Amino acid sequence: MPDPIDFYFDFSSPYGYLASRRIDAIAAKHGRAVTWRPHLIGAVFATTGSQPLVNIPMKGDYARIDMPRTARRYDIPFNPPANFPFLSVAAARAFYWLSDSDPAKAHDLAAALYNAAFGEGRDITSADTVVEIGAGLGVDGDALRAALRDPAVKARLKAEVAAAVERCIFGSPYIIVDGEPFWGHDKLDDIDRWLETGGW
Repeated sequence: MPDPIDFYFDFSSPYGYLASRRIDAIAAKHGRAVTWRPHLIGAVFATTGSQPLVNIPMKGDYARIDMPRTARRYDIPFNPPANFPFLSVAAARAFYWLSDSDPAKAHDLAAALYNAAFGEGRDITSADTVVEIGAGLGVDGDALRAALRDPAVKARLKAEVAAAVERCIFGSPYIIVDGEPFWGHDKLDDIDRWLETGGW
């Protein structure tokens, strides 16, 4: 079996959200699995000296036009939260805690959190919201709430973020197919073609 496709994203990334709605279907069309890997783009900014796209003069204005336009193009609900950009630490901790015991449920939680943030405009920075969404998927709410404060879970996320930086994952979404990197939602069509042809 070929290696899974690595899908790196930050829960605060709207283009990551758009990619999250499409990446699994593209991979499945070619008989491939996807490993979802949330990270914290802020840690990358500390290395690259960048900042959130919407905060960059001119580029941010363009992005505010392009993001909803791209969502309409692919018929994806798009309603960013009022507090965007936001810290996604709680969501990422929840994912990695759950992924150790139930990777499929962790995937579902990530998709639900992303949809809550950018499809419904909800604030997913709070532990209460993360726990509520997890409980709606059958995750033990008390255990999840405790995990968000657990030093071991905090260390796990820190290690995952460090590994992403070490791998030069500088954006969201950032997708690796058999060692080949693709940055940005606009590369999904290239990924589809790459998987179909074996590359170029």
